[in-house]
Amino acid sequence: MKREGLRSQTGYQRRKGHYGGKSTQAAPNTLARQFKVPAPNISWVTDITCIRTQEGWLYLAVVLDLFSRQIVGWAMKSRMTADLAVDALLMAVWRRKPKQPVLVHSDQGSQFTGGEWQDFLKAHNLSCSMSRRGNCHDNAVAESFFQLLKRERIKRRIYATRDEARSDVFDYIEMFYNRDSAANLGINCFIQNTKKLKQPSLMLLNTRYEALAAKFECVDTFEF
Repeated sequence: MKREGLRSQTGYQRRKGHYGGKSTQAAPNTLARQFKVPAPNISWVTDITCIRTQEGWLYLAVVLDLFSRQIVGWAMKSRMTADLAVDALLMAVWRRKPKQPVLVHSDQGSQFTGGEWQDFLKAHNLSCSMSRRGNCHDNAVAESFFQLLKRERIKRRIYATRDEARSDVFDYIEMFYNRDSAANLGINCFIQNTKKLKQPSLMLLNTRYEALAAKFECVDTFEF
């Protein structure tokens, strides 16, 4: 090609230092593995895991209260986006309605360092804490929940559909894990209208705040 005076076409190069979206932001490890707290809504931890189905991956984000060890917020989507993490936190804020600032701890994944997550934290008076890069032990409680889920319920299963996986994960979190966590802690908790408790429509599980509130109005939070 050089002999014939020809040159191959090359792709465009991005200008150094240029980024088209919002800048990401990592936070210090404020939680510092303080996994025992004296009351609800002091510290929450959050993380994302993936579940295999024959239709592809299903991603699950959870928010866990370190006092009760209960899952106070969760969301499931076919893609691991910032919306997935924010939807889980939306549910936690709607359910708990904390009256004081809550420390929310995560890893340094792009879903948590991006602008949408950071903006939501600021808008709802939530403080940000992040694990040190590559240190899963800084978020050990969230990691432990995912291990329990996969050992006690999923058991290396490959679900036929994402809807089947959503249904099974919902049952594990709301009908088994949260109730068992409260009982193990000896908390005097109750759920009102348990006879009306129904699994949310799978079509609306991953919508934004208004739909989440509408679908979960029959699922009261545990009272302490």
